[in-house]
Amino acid sequence: MHLRLISWFFIILNFMEYIGSQNASRGRRQRRMHPNVSQGCQGGCATCSDYNGCLSCKPRLFFVLERIGMKQIGVCLSSCPSGYYGTRYPDINKCTKCKADCDTCFNKNFCTKCKSGFYLHLGKCLDSCPEGLEANNHTMECVSIVHCEASDWGPWSPCMKKGKTCGFKRGTETRVREILQHPSAKGNLCPPTSETRTCIVQRKKCSKGERGKKGRERKRKKLNKEEKKETSSDSKGLESSRETPEQRENKDRQQQQKRKAQEKQQKSVSISTVH
Repeated sequence: MHLRLISWFFIILNFMEYIGSQNASRGRRQRRMHPNVSQGCQGGCATCSDYNGCLSCKPRLFFVLERIGMKQIGVCLSSCPSGYYGTRYPDINKCTKCKADCDTCFNKNFCTKCKSGFYLHLGKCLDSCPEGLEANNHTMECVSIVHCEASDWGPWSPCMKKGKTCGFKRGTETRVREILQHPSAKGNLCPPTSETRTCIVQRKKCSKGERGKKGRERKRKKLNKEEKKETSSDSKGLESSRETPEQRENKDRQQQQKRKAQEKQQKSVSISTVH
C-alpha cells in the first residue's frame, strides 16, 4: 500500500516538472518573437511593445495598424476608422482597409461611400453610371432618370378681347395645367403649361358693369370735362361777384357805347348801298 502511494507521488511530481518546463520554453519563445513585451499596457491593448505599440487587444476591441511615416503602430479601437471595415475572429478582431476607390465600406465587396470622382451603385464605385441611370453629383450616386409629369388640362377660360367679354365677335380663350414632377438632368423636358386659341362669340353690347378699359377711360374723360366746365362757370361767377358797383356801371356803359357804334356803322353801310 505504501509503495503504491510513493509511486503515485513520483508520477505527479514528474508531470508538474514537465508542465513547468513547457511554460518556461513558451515564455522564452514569446520573448524572442516580441522583445520588450509588456502586460501593463494602456489604450485598450492586452499586450504591447515599446516599438510596435499594441500587439493584441482586449475583448470586443478592433486591432488596426496605423502608419506613421515609415513605421506602423498597432492600436486598439472600439470601431474601425473611415476607410476600414471590421472583422471578428475567434482569436482577434481586426480592421481591414477598404478598396482603393472606396471611402467607407461594409465589407470587402460592398462599398457604402465612394471617393471623389466615383459614383456609388449597388455597393460598387464606378467611373460612370450604367445605361438607364444618371449621376447625382450631390450624393455621388447613380440614380434613376426622372421624367417630367404634368397634370391634365384645366377648363377653357371665357372668350375675351382686351379684358372684355362683350362688344366683339372674335376673341381668345386660354387653358392651363400644372407641373406635378420636375425632370432630372437627363429626363424629358416639361411641355407648355398654357395654350390659347381663337374663339367666336355672338356680338352683344356691354352693360354698364361690363364696360372695358376704353369705355371706362371715355367715361372718366367726360366727367373731367364736366368738372372743368363747372369750375370755369364758378370762377366767372366769383369774378363778377367781386366787382364793385362803379366797375359794373363802367362795364355796362362801355358795352352800350360798343352797341351804339355798331348800330351807326350798320346805318352808314345801308345808306351807302341805297345811293
